[in-house]
Amino acid sequence: MAWIYLIAAGLLEIAWAFFMKKSAGFTLLAPTLLTIIIMIASFVLLATAMRTLPLGTAYIIWTGIGAVGAFLVGMMALGEAATPMRWLAATLILAGMVLMKVSTR
Repeated sequence: MAWIYLIAAGLLEIAWAFFMKKSAGFTLLAPTLLTIIIMIASFVLLATAMRTLPLGTAYIIWTGIGAVGAFLVGMMALGEAATPMRWLAATLILAGMVLMKVSTR
């Protein structure tokens, strides 16, 4: 169950990062409120997952889902650059996440 909480927390991290971008530096009320609410939910799920998962594993998976997800959302929804170097960086993050997962007992 901890892994489900962790994946959900990572997906919520993508969402709050998106709404933070949409908040224009916290100058727009609705996206700012969504950012805060989703951020809290993400932290609660992460904390719940950390009850049983190791700190390093949980945090790396959480931030990795958020980083790669934000990269993909940035490209698809916000028109951000999809250069080969950025794809390589995202691939390396994913590789690190996989290695951390398989090394966790």
